Amino acid sequence: MGRNRLQHQVACMRRSLFDQGFLDEQFIQLEELQDDASPNFVQEIVTLFYTDSARLIQNIEQALNNGPIDFSKLDDYMHQFKGSSSSIGAKKVTDECKVFREYCSAENAQGCIRTFQQVKQEYAILRRKLEVYFQMVRQADVAHTP
Repeated sequence: MGRNRLQHQVACMRRSLFDQGFLDEQFIQLEELQDDASPNFVQEIVTLFYTDSARLIQNIEQALNNGPIDFSKLDDYMHQFKGSSSSIGAKKVTDECKVFREYCSAENAQGCIRTFQQVKQEYAILRRKLEVYFQMVRQADVAHTP
């Protein structure tokens, strides 16, 4: 596939991630930190986010499943997850984390359980989309290399 076509596909996919509300301006700020000295900076930060998220999701699942529910502990975990999500510009995930925290404040166990499923779904969708996006970026970079 031609280099220009790949670059166009990467640009379209990136734009769709913003247009569909998956990413916000924080992602752009990460991109601005990427340079020749650290050409994979954004992908490395997102990979760290995946690692951190897996740990937090597991902690939240354990806290929800090993009753009685400690809403304060749950809120702490979700606060960390929200901060992590926000730091990479994961808008939909961050928004669902906010809803979850509202249910924690109200000590609404069913609301927490239901919203946690949404958090995990938005996280999984974003992860799949970003993996495809970064794969396309790598292909465009390889096509760009002389």
